Amino acid sequence: MAKDPLFLLAAAACVAVLIILMIGVGGFAKGGEFNRKHANRIMRWRIGGQFIAVALILLFVWMRSGA
Repeated sequence: MAKDPLFLLAAAACVAVLIILMIGVGGFAKGGEFNRKHANRIMRWRIGGQFIAVALILLFVWMRSGA
């Protein structure tokens, strides 16, 4: 499974969501101008990334289920 390209793509999408989440949490914790300027944009990027990650995970499960 670790050599499956679709699995690797889904895992990379999950890591990307984690990175976006950490940037958002870090900006929120620090506050200030960065948070006021970019908080909503980072939230939208995270939601979009989560959508893509979940879609890839579901695609992986569906393709490997034999249906």
